Amino acid sequence: MSLLLTSRGLHTATIATLYCHITVPHSRIFRKFLSHIEDHPSLGTIVRRLDFSHFNPTGAGQTARERAQTRNLIPATLLQCLSLTPNLREFLAQEHIDDDISPDIIRYLFCSLPKLKALDFCACSSTKFRDAFNAVFDASPSPLPEFLPITRISFHECTILPSTIYENFLPRLRYLTHLDVAHTRITSAALRSISTTARLTHLNLSKCSHIAGSSVVDFLTKHPAARSLVYLNLAMDVKSHEMLTPEDLSALLPILPKTLRSLNLKGSKMNKDHIPLILPLTKHLEELGLGRHLDLSSITHLFQPASSSPDSEIDEEWVPHTLRYLDVSDLSVAEFDLGTLFGSSCPVLQTRSEPLEVLEVGSEVWKKVEKSPAVKAVGWCGKEAGRRVWLVRVRGNGDGTEKVDSGSREWKWGACFWGMRKIPVARAEVGGMYGHYMFKR
Repeated sequence: MSLLLTSRGLHTATIATLYCHITVPHSRIFRKFLSHIEDHPSLGTIVRRLDFSHFNPTGAGQTARERAQTRNLIPATLLQCLSLTPNLREFLAQEHIDDDISPDIIRYLFCSLPKLKALDFCACSSTKFRDAFNAVFDASPSPLPEFLPITRISFHECTILPSTIYENFLPRLRYLTHLDVAHTRITSAALRSISTTARLTHLNLSKCSHIAGSSVVDFLTKHPAARSLVYLNLAMDVKSHEMLTPEDLSALLPILPKTLRSLNLKGSKMNKDHIPLILPLTKHLEELGLGRHLDLSSITHLFQPASSSPDSEIDEEWVPHTLRYLDVSDLSVAEFDLGTLFGSSCPVLQTRSEPLEVLEVGSEVWKKVEKSPAVKAVGWCGKEAGRRVWLVRVRGNGDGTEKVDSGSREWKWGACFWGMRKIPVARAEVGGMYGHYMFKR
């Protein structure tokens, strides 16, 4: 703001910076922004992103009725805002504004913003949100164009939308690259309906209980859209549903592309026979989530050759792994064998397991190790966030001489921490509600 009056050149650059990406933390800021673009419509043409991921409805100290009476952020004002930002590329919503997303807004997003590329409806699960979608998708004749310009879409935790929405919507996305439908009612038919011209790099099917494991394997094996995946999340909560059987895993692991950098198979039914199939993937994966019924002795084969003989041909052919993060939170205390884990003979926490730097463990294991001096003794520390717990390798000696990897990667789209469980659809720093769903759940 202090640069605005410096010079005309800096004024132009500053205005573009201020209005390109708009983050709305509460409704009063939204009203202030809306008033500015009402008075100066040219400012609205600069806006490329409307970001409500940090929106806090209680931050202004008002009840829902008081917020409606002030007419700051309500369906009518949100629709007015969209009409004043014709060049919008990214619209990022979340559960705290799902009641403000009306049928007119859904229709405007899909039909009146030809440059829109990314949509995020993270955890929007109110009845008003569902009814808004149904009103648009059930209309006859359909107001939706045959082709939509959207390439990145997230319905992460939109548990209330019916499966017909996805079957109607996904075929229209001809150039889809990011699809997050974690914990939704998407079906195998909807998955198959994805356009053959799509080129998926990020796919999240976590907790999708309406999809059979065989359908997932068939899609990843045969569908043209799945040949260049970089991020694939197939994690399941076994208390409610099991997607991948041992047979499904045996069919899936050999066909996964070498472009893959993140793979989550948490909740799947694994056994030691899957380790040889996983091993080639560890030569290009940076993140890996393992399933149930493995043990520590099986996992060690990912970090060292099966034979330790110095004359072994296996040693000569051994290719080091590329893993930075390993999720073993499905393993129990007995399966993890903590006594062996902290011993010098086990490679997992030793320097020879580098570049591994994050090990996600379950709550049962964490209760056993959180106060143990053995963790610090091997050069690791514990970190907690929400429901999740990690053992993290301690890097650097504090004098700045060792270069520390920030964790940032092109395929993470702005995230730096390892183990993200929500796909970002906009390249930006992760925070607010998105950070919660990405790293704390």
